[in-house]
Amino acid sequence: MVGELVLWFISFVAVISLIGFSAYQLICLSDLEYDYINPYDSSSRINAVVTPEFIVQGILCILFLLTWHWFPFLIMAPVTYYHIKLYMKRKHLIDVTEIFRALNEEKKYRFIKLGFYCCIFIIVIYRLVTTAVMLLINEDEWNLESGMF
Repeated sequence: MVGELVLWFISFVAVISLIGFSAYQLICLSDLEYDYINPYDSSSRINAVVTPEFIVQGILCILFLLTWHWFPFLIMAPVTYYHIKLYMKRKHLIDVTEIFRALNEEKKYRFIKLGFYCCIFIIVIYRLVTTAVMLLINEDEWNLESGMF
Protein backbone atom coordinates (compact mmCIF):
# COMPACT_ATOMS: atom_id res chain seq x y z
CA MET A 1 0.00 0.00 0.00
CA VAL A 2 2.93 2.33 0.61
CA GLY A 3 4.12 1.59 -2.92
CA GLU A 4 0.75 2.74 -4.19
CA LEU A 5 1.14 6.01 -2.30
CA VAL A 6 4.61 6.51 -3.77
CA LEU A 7 3.22 5.85 -7.26
CA TRP A 8 0.54 8.49 -6.88
CA PHE A 9 2.98 10.97 -5.38
CA ILE A 10 5.35 10.47 -8.34
CA SER A 11 2.36 10.86 -10.66
CA PHE A 12 1.39 14.06 -8.84
CA VAL A 13 4.86 15.54 -9.35
CA ALA A 14 4.91 14.44 -13.01
CA VAL A 15 1.50 15.94 -13.78
CA ILE A 16 2.46 19.20 -12.06
CA SER A 17 5.55 19.34 -14.27
CA LEU A 18 3.44 18.64 -17.38
CA ILE A 19 1.08 21.47 -16.45
CA GLY A 20 4.09 23.71 -15.92
CA PHE A 21 5.55 22.80 -19.32
CA SER A 22 2.25 23.54 -21.06
CA ALA A 23 1.73 26.81 -19.22
CA TYR A 24 5.29 27.90 -20.05
CA GLN A 25 4.71 27.18 -23.74
CA LEU A 26 1.47 29.16 -23.67
CA ILE A 27 3.21 32.09 -21.99
CA CYS A 28 5.94 32.05 -24.64
CA LEU A 29 3.33 32.02 -27.42
CA SER A 30 1.38 34.85 -25.77
CA ASP A 31 4.57 36.90 -25.39
CA LEU A 32 5.26 36.35 -29.07
CA GLU A 33 1.73 37.36 -30.00
CA TYR A 34 1.98 40.63 -28.07
CA ASP A 35 5.49 41.25 -29.45
CA TYR A 36 7.31 41.02 -26.11
CA ILE A 37 9.72 38.43 -27.48
CA ASN A 38 11.16 37.73 -30.90
CA PRO A 39 10.28 34.58 -32.87
CA TYR A 40 13.70 32.97 -32.48
CA ASP A 41 13.71 33.24 -28.68
CA SER A 42 10.11 32.07 -28.43
CA SER A 43 10.61 29.02 -30.62
CA SER A 44 13.89 28.08 -28.95
CA ARG A 45 12.31 28.31 -25.50
CA ILE A 46 9.31 26.22 -26.54
CA ASN A 47 11.46 23.66 -28.37
CA ALA A 48 13.64 23.29 -25.26
CA VAL A 49 10.72 22.00 -23.18
CA VAL A 50 8.84 19.94 -25.79
CA THR A 51 11.08 16.88 -25.61
CA PRO A 52 11.18 16.76 -21.77
CA GLU A 53 7.39 17.10 -21.77
CA PHE A 54 7.07 14.15 -24.14
CA ILE A 55 9.48 12.09 -22.03
CA VAL A 56 7.68 12.81 -18.74
CA GLN A 57 4.30 12.06 -20.29
CA GLY A 58 5.57 8.80 -21.83
CA ILE A 59 7.19 7.65 -18.60
CA LEU A 60 4.01 8.40 -16.69
CA CYS A 61 1.96 6.39 -19.18
CA ILE A 62 4.38 3.45 -18.98
CA LEU A 63 4.35 3.68 -15.18
CA PHE A 64 0.57 3.35 -15.17
CA LEU A 65 0.79 0.37 -17.52
CA LEU A 66 3.42 -1.42 -15.43
CA THR A 67 1.47 -0.90 -12.20
CA TRP A 68 -1.77 -2.14 -13.76
CA HIS A 69 -3.68 1.12 -13.39
CA TRP A 70 -5.78 0.77 -16.49
CA PHE A 71 -8.00 3.84 -16.27
CA PRO A 72 -5.20 6.44 -16.20
CA PHE A 73 -3.22 4.40 -18.74
CA LEU A 74 -6.12 4.26 -21.19
CA ILE A 75 -6.67 7.99 -20.83
CA MET A 76 -3.01 8.82 -21.44
CA ALA A 77 -2.24 6.23 -24.12
CA PRO A 78 -3.74 8.13 -27.10
CA VAL A 79 -1.84 11.29 -26.18
CA THR A 80 1.36 9.32 -25.76
CA TYR A 81 0.81 7.72 -29.16
CA TYR A 82 0.21 11.15 -30.69
CA HIS A 83 3.40 12.49 -29.12
CA ILE A 84 5.38 9.52 -30.43
CA LYS A 85 3.91 10.03 -33.89
CA LEU A 86 4.83 13.74 -33.84
CA TYR A 87 8.35 12.94 -32.67
CA MET A 88 8.89 10.28 -35.34
CA LYS A 89 7.74 12.64 -38.09
CA ARG A 90 9.93 15.43 -36.64
CA LYS A 91 6.91 17.72 -36.33
CA HIS A 92 7.18 18.24 -32.59
CA LEU A 93 9.39 21.33 -32.86
CA ILE A 94 8.19 24.80 -33.80
CA ASP A 95 9.80 26.31 -36.89
CA VAL A 96 11.05 29.86 -36.44
CA THR A 97 10.02 30.94 -39.93
CA GLU A 98 6.50 29.53 -39.66
CA ILE A 99 5.69 30.46 -36.07
CA PHE A 100 3.52 33.50 -36.88
CA ARG A 101 1.50 31.55 -39.42
CA ALA A 102 0.77 28.73 -36.99
CA LEU A 103 0.41 30.84 -33.85
CA ASN A 104 -3.34 30.38 -33.36
CA GLU A 105 -3.20 26.63 -34.00
CA GLU A 106 -0.27 26.22 -31.64
CA LYS A 107 -2.08 28.14 -28.90
CA LYS A 108 -5.22 26.01 -29.36
CA TYR A 109 -3.10 22.85 -29.24
CA ARG A 110 -1.38 24.00 -26.04
CA PHE A 111 -4.70 25.00 -24.42
CA ILE A 112 -6.18 21.58 -25.19
CA LYS A 113 -3.11 19.87 -23.72
CA LEU A 114 -3.29 22.08 -20.64
CA GLY A 115 -6.95 21.15 -20.16
CA PHE A 116 -6.11 17.47 -20.60
CA TYR A 117 -3.30 17.68 -18.06
CA CYS A 118 -5.61 19.47 -15.62
CA CYS A 119 -8.13 16.62 -15.94
CA ILE A 120 -5.35 14.10 -15.29
CA PHE A 121 -4.30 16.23 -12.31
CA ILE A 122 -7.78 15.93 -10.82
CA ILE A 123 -7.71 12.15 -11.22
CA VAL A 124 -4.21 11.88 -9.72
CA ILE A 125 -4.97 14.13 -6.76
CA TYR A 126 -8.14 12.14 -6.03
CA ARG A 127 -6.27 8.84 -6.13
CA LEU A 128 -3.42 10.26 -4.04
CA VAL A 129 -5.79 11.42 -1.30
CA THR A 130 -7.85 8.21 -1.29
CA THR A 131 -4.71 6.07 -1.14
CA ALA A 132 -3.30 8.15 1.74
CA VAL A 133 -6.59 7.96 3.66
CA MET A 134 -6.88 4.21 3.13
CA LEU A 135 -3.28 3.77 4.26
CA LEU A 136 -3.99 5.76 7.43
CA ILE A 137 -7.20 3.83 8.15
CA ASN A 138 -5.46 0.50 7.71
CA GLU A 139 -2.57 1.66 9.90
CA ASP A 140 -5.00 2.71 12.65
CA GLU A 141 -6.74 -0.69 12.50
CA TRP A 142 -3.37 -2.41 12.72
CA ASN A 143 -2.42 -0.28 15.75
CA LEU A 144 -5.71 -1.16 17.51
CA GLU A 145 -5.26 -4.89 16.87
CA SER A 146 -1.67 -4.91 18.08
CA GLY A 147 -2.64 -3.38 21.40
CA MET A 148 -1.12 0.01 20.83
CA PHE A 149 -3.36 2.84 22.05
